[in-house]
Amino acid sequence: MNFYSLFGFIPKHTLLVVLPRLATILFIFFQLAGMFLYPGGTMFNSASKGYTFSENFFSDMGAYTARNGEPNYLSMILFSFSLAIVGVTFILYYFTLPLLFKSNKLNYLFTLIGTLFAFMGSICLIGTGLTPSDLVLKSHQFFANNIFYSFLLTSFFYTIAIFRSNQIEKKYAIGYFIFFLSIFIYVGILNFGPSADLNNSALIFQVISQKIIVLVFIFSVIHQTFGFSKL
Repeated sequence: MNFYSLFGFIPKHTLLVVLPRLATILFIFFQLAGMFLYPGGTMFNSASKGYTFSENFFSDMGAYTARNGEPNYLSMILFSFSLAIVGVTFILYYFTLPLLFKSNKLNYLFTLIGTLFAFMGSICLIGTGLTPSDLVLKSHQFFANNIFYSFLLTSFFYTIAIFRSNQIEKKYAIGYFIFFLSIFIYVGILNFGPSADLNNSALIFQVISQKIIVLVFIFSVIHQTFGFSKL
């Protein structure tokens, strides 16, 4: 299946390099703006002012009501919009990416499988932004957790394909492997780490872990665009 035929009017360089970089910049901007506009409150301290980097999840910005009880409309809108931008961009990105591996049937198969899970992860990104954690917690947790489960498998199959490819420098395969390993560790934290509602120390551990994996996600996307831009 030629995924690129669905978006043939957009240059591949735009889909694989320009859009991911632009989406990353917009994501960071809207997240920072959301943090600035967040009214306040954490899981264990409803009286705290503003967004506390080590005690507020990203999802706190997406809540309908802040943890201090105040309306959180502006931060919620920015949070939802940023995830929608990233989700749509990743759908376009991963639908186009297998074309770089068509010269080898097995590599192409690996990338198609990886793209299938990337599509699922992208839908979960959008779903996370559309399900406020204070209104529909279970739905929000389902989408948020499956972002990482999906991209864990995506990074696994793309790591293999890039290692096997003769077209892409091996340092980009190493970068994708680090991406895979980071998500693998974070999935372990989600499943076996202390629950955030156990105490404030557990909350800080989970919040910082989430911040780190998001930063790894961002830098991985940017790093890969440099490899793909050479093709």
